[in-house]
Amino acid sequence: MAIGIFDSGLGGLTVYDAAQRRLPDQAFVYLGDNKNAPYGVRDADDVYEKTTRCVGRLFDEGCDLVILACNTASAAALRRMQESWVPRKKRVLGVFVPLIEALTERRWGDNSPPREVAVKNVALFATPATVASRAFQRELAFRAIGVDVEAQPCGGVVDAIEMGDMILAEALVRSHVEALLRRMPSPEAAVLGCTHYPLMEDVFQDALGPGVRVYSQPTIVAESLADYLQRHPDMIGSGTETRFLTTGDPRSVASKAALFLRRKIPFEAA
Repeated sequence: MAIGIFDSGLGGLTVYDAAQRRLPDQAFVYLGDNKNAPYGVRDADDVYEKTTRCVGRLFDEGCDLVILACNTASAAALRRMQESWVPRKKRVLGVFVPLIEALTERRWGDNSPPREVAVKNVALFATPATVASRAFQRELAFRAIGVDVEAQPCGGVVDAIEMGDMILAEALVRSHVEALLRRMPSPEAAVLGCTHYPLMEDVFQDALGPGVRVYSQPTIVAESLADYLQRHPDMIGSGTETRFLTTGDPRSVASKAALFLRRKIPFEAA
């Protein structure tokens, strides 16, 4: 068994990379639904159908624990999956909750009532589907009160990154940051609510200014996964081989993946 990591495309590789560094002896199976990427412009039912199909494929690979390293899937499909679809003895976790726990300085399993936290004004940058779901605000409300969230749907950024056009991606990021700052001139923190966005973290930080703390998911999720496995060692699994699967063309996806991790990634057909 290995731990599954799912993303609609290549963004989840940022989570895989951080998790592999944090857990160097752990085997992973990564699955990118590159054929259908991006998910950020799809409706909730479509995201749910595609996510369950791909997570089911990871279950077939022997993964008892799957991380949805896709904010759109975490926002639009995860709760529905956990309530009515995930088989007994299997677990599917998202990437929102670890991020919110870091933002609100609450540990996993802290089920105390929501309380005031240090941060009052938060900028959320995410895909249109994630923003429309309001999942971030919903999960935040379980843990904190008095936090104003201004969300910016960042159309086009994922597409540009997937195409390898970082010049276009940077221009779009700066445009989206400018649009948000017109509505919230002084955010204290900014959340990068898409696993593609860490590749543009320096651009977000530069556009926002040094006074804004930027929260990016890969390291946060990796630490949360390590903590989860310490509490649930039965989910570690006995797998020894890390594999990379894609619904797209393996050669093309591998070529683009090298831009993400700056090393060769041997993708195979899912």
